[in-house]
Amino acid sequence: MIFNKLKKFLVVFDSPELDCAPVFSSGDVVSGRVVLELFGETKVESLKLHAEGFAKVHWTESRSAGSSTAYTQNYSDEVEYLNRREVLLQADNGELTVLPAGRHEFPFSFQLPEETLVTSFEGKHGSIRYWVKVKLHRPWCPVRKIKKEFTVIEPIDINTPSLLAPQAGTKDKLARTWYRNFGQVSVTAKIDRKGYTPGEVIPVFAEFDNATSRSIVPKAFIIQTQTFIARGTMKQKRSVVATLCGDMVSSRTRETWHGRAIKIPPVGPSIQQCRIIKVEYMLKVCVDVPGTSKLCLELPLVIGTIPLHPFGSRTSSISSHYSVNLEWLRMAIPEQPEPPPEYSSVVTEEEAEQRNDGVAPPPAEDLSGIMERPLMAFLQEFRFRPPPVYSEIDPNPQPPHMRPRCMTC
Repeated sequence: MIFNKLKKFLVVFDSPELDCAPVFSSGDVVSGRVVLELFGETKVESLKLHAEGFAKVHWTESRSAGSSTAYTQNYSDEVEYLNRREVLLQADNGELTVLPAGRHEFPFSFQLPEETLVTSFEGKHGSIRYWVKVKLHRPWCPVRKIKKEFTVIEPIDINTPSLLAPQAGTKDKLARTWYRNFGQVSVTAKIDRKGYTPGEVIPVFAEFDNATSRSIVPKAFIIQTQTFIARGTMKQKRSVVATLCGDMVSSRTRETWHGRAIKIPPVGPSIQQCRIIKVEYMLKVCVDVPGTSKLCLELPLVIGTIPLHPFGSRTSSISSHYSVNLEWLRMAIPEQPEPPPEYSSVVTEEEAEQRNDGVAPPPAEDLSGIMERPLMAFLQEFRFRPPPVYSEIDPNPQPPHMRPRCMTC
């Protein structure tokens, strides 16, 4: 039968390295070939390629309109970044093209838009994806379709004045319960710059002044915030991606961190240019005071792709330009990485109250599928182990004895 004459139908991207998938940026040329392998002579009407790129968000929320009435509200939006069409095979006079048995390759090439694109991303409530779709039309046969995604990374160069500027802050709090004051605790923290790349170590300089009558425990966290926007409504997911635990600070004493190191895991870069999806990072320095709420100081971070003093030129292809600068793609994760704590164990009571004021609590979510791909889809092709399991804000946090512990605590 004619339908069975198609043995192989696939898309192959051109890549400078045989064992690495190509990575592109705005203005780059995407090239490759469509491979057809036939068992026998086949008549073809057309072979067409369509390249697309979209940012899409979607989530649902349950609403109550009374004691017995409830409905589901849908939120969705999308932004188009790429739309290119190309005819790979089609006779000018509309007649059929006869292809003999064997292997046939049809090259394609198109340029990505010069305007800034957005880095590929996979999240719980949205994604940013780019792909090539090819359709094979044959007489008396259903249309055969294949689709293959490719990765776009927009470079973030941390060698800019704004990202090289030091970040510092100080915060204090009177530790108290409703019937007793324990004294004041203060935190001062500083990092060398705002911009870092995955795999780098952030030296944290901090001072913890414990003027209370109780011991305190200083900690630091790198937090990723994914923000999804649709119809004027915002949905956020916060994850703790790295932790640093300090030694206990006794009552009436002071502790100083002289560049305590916290390493950035292989997370995806910051996304700041998309209208409906944003990925942001912060360093959160906290103090646990027994019997009262936490004291937390936040310092903004930007996770970039081009580290300090990069090699190469921006005018070169993103694949070759990142041969050195994307070393974070080749980083290995320990065989059994210790997962970071839940975000609910990091957020302060004041922050939780501010977020809950006037807002209906979100429904409990199924955390079984919470493992996502912050390294974007292409990292799976590199056979890298995913980062530690992320945890969303849990309205029913685990009891303390079931929470994961930091190795250095």
